[in-house]
Amino acid sequence: MTNEWRFAVGARVVSGFTLAAALLLAGPAGWAQAPPTPGVAAARPPTISAPDTASAAAHPAATAHAGSTPTVAPPAPPRPGARLAPGDPIPPAELEAFVDGVVRQAMAHDHIAGATVSIVQRGQVLLKKGYGAASFAPYRPVDPDATLFRIGSVSKTFTWILVLKQVEAGHMRLDAPVNLYLPEALRVRDQGFSRQVQVQNLMNHTAGFEDRSLGQLFERDFGRLRTLQTYLRQERPRRVREPGAAVSYSNYGAALAGAAVAEVAGKPYESLVESEITGPLALAHTTFREPHPAKAGWPAPMPAALAQQLAQGYRWTPAGYRLRPFEYIEQIGPAGAASTTAADMSRYMLALMGNGSLDGVSIYGPATAIAFSTPQPAPAPGVPAWRHGLAEIPLSGGFQGVGHSGGTLSFFSNMVLVPELGLGVFISTNTDTGAALADALPERVVQRFYAGPPPPPGHGSRALTDDRRAFEGVYLTDRRPYGGIEGFVYRLIGAETVRVGEDGKLLLTGGDVRGVWSPDGPPDRGQFRSDDGPQRLVFDRSGGRARRFFAPWGGLTFERVGFWSQAAALVWATVLVMVAAISTLGGVALRLRRDFRETSSQRRASLLQSSQSVLWIVAASLFAGWAMNTGDVAQVMYDWPGWNLLLASTCALVAALMSIGGVILAPFIWRGGRRLDGWGPGRKVRYTTTALIFLGYAILLGFWGALEPWSA
Repeated sequence: MTNEWRFAVGARVVSGFTLAAALLLAGPAGWAQAPPTPGVAAARPPTISAPDTASAAAHPAATAHAGSTPTVAPPAPPRPGARLAPGDPIPPAELEAFVDGVVRQAMAHDHIAGATVSIVQRGQVLLKKGYGAASFAPYRPVDPDATLFRIGSVSKTFTWILVLKQVEAGHMRLDAPVNLYLPEALRVRDQGFSRQVQVQNLMNHTAGFEDRSLGQLFERDFGRLRTLQTYLRQERPRRVREPGAAVSYSNYGAALAGAAVAEVAGKPYESLVESEITGPLALAHTTFREPHPAKAGWPAPMPAALAQQLAQGYRWTPAGYRLRPFEYIEQIGPAGAASTTAADMSRYMLALMGNGSLDGVSIYGPATAIAFSTPQPAPAPGVPAWRHGLAEIPLSGGFQGVGHSGGTLSFFSNMVLVPELGLGVFISTNTDTGAALADALPERVVQRFYAGPPPPPGHGSRALTDDRRAFEGVYLTDRRPYGGIEGFVYRLIGAETVRVGEDGKLLLTGGDVRGVWSPDGPPDRGQFRSDDGPQRLVFDRSGGRARRFFAPWGGLTFERVGFWSQAAALVWATVLVMVAAISTLGGVALRLRRDFRETSSQRRASLLQSSQSVLWIVAASLFAGWAMNTGDVAQVMYDWPGWNLLLASTCALVAALMSIGGVILAPFIWRGGRRLDGWGPGRKVRYTTTALIFLGYAILLGFWGALEPWSA
């Protein structure tokens, strides 16, 4: 989820006077989505891809089930400079030594309390190991056979298996509206759109939902927890685009699919996972249940024996590790509530690579195996596709993986399967600093043994430098709320800035897609490769100008926005308003020292504008104070929106309403009495100018969603 929802604000706000500048400093530099995106997050990129071969060739067992004779391909030669050919197994001792070095170095550098790892290849477990601490008080080392880690959005792969099993059984259709399989209270409403959301739209994240998470995706207090059905009904997102129009990772969509499959099967989701997947595969330490008191109308809690083996989540601070409370995700369980061990994930990966079969037991049939190897339509050529819930991820050496990553507030996980190598890699960490390690380990393993040295950085293009205006600009993620205070915050933190360097390469700053990207072919093709890895960046151009680009992991779209939708516009407008507000109050203080004359209309107008000035300054200060305390994403999530943010929005709303009155009074102050009994021309001009500045700022904040305290 978080992974898919990585929302980390690391920078601190230095200035307390600018509403937007506060978030600009505290936001893009430190906030990352969704995204996340937590176990439910999506938003860190999932990490498993399959080779670009026909689905039957990628799943010979499925073909064999269908009654055809699989073709045996000749052994593939090793990549230039690689230590092993694709058909060669990794020596377990070398693998363990390499993984030990990577994991321990990252744990020391990034202050990760504990990690659990399992690696399988061609039906064998090559490595299963725990590192560091599952908890500090009392101290428990990570046991790969017993210690349960939260795996975030890797949980979604269980949901997609259940959906495809119902499709195989003829009880669901991928091209059917999901409403056919939902109870009335959970059905997706039209909301002005002509096309209905289909089951397959949920699997490739093209349903067209906005994305909300703050204050409701995770809970630390069981008393605030809601059932899956209640959550889906009460937190129903708005539809913001037609199904299939764009990719935007959705935790809600995955949870809705889980509710649909449970409705069709006539079982609670947790029980369905146990009877259809974890039970048959003997995954005794894998569960979607969470530790809490038994409660009527709720799924049974996690067994006590498993609850005692849960790894604790930590946050790293300059003062050391800080224990975080248990993260309840049960309200959106199908999207990210699973807890498991490295040992169980070994068996799970072996089953996935065995076309659903392990130790003589099959959890799904050949049709599902083929679905997991068949890409759904990609949003554009060159963009990784979704394979019915599994994400394609390019790896070094030209290998493709399929799988999923996941992140909660404290746990970051990754599961990558590389069918061409018969390889599966799983890792999970229990600290908020563990995302980089979880993302990197599968790629590092493939690169070390099968890909050879990384290629040199790409070459720049003079044509790109000459055509820089076609690409340069600010691009806003489509995985965000589309209104209200949360939408306002995400407009500030969800943007990527694209620049063209003098070396003819793209430079992206602001979010997870940051880095240097070299043209992959002519610039007008709109495709670029990372200088730091195998990822590809694809732009969609229209009329010779880039309109949007797709995240390298295929789960997000970034739309190009105009100046008034950029943080810079809000910053400059805020600075201008603060100058006007302070000048207005300064003028009041100066006039109190001497006698002056004014009409009754001018007196009312002066009082109104002075009150507005106070409200604008208070709103900016409160918002800056909130931004300064966003260093711990868990606090932002649990305490959203907080009294200071609510009060800031309320003050801004009142000031905005007063700005209308300020403009209405402007003609009356110009019609004041005799010159000696009223304001002079200079003061009239200053009042009118300030009134227009305040009104323009109110319109801008309204467009950004900052004037809706009721929306939080």
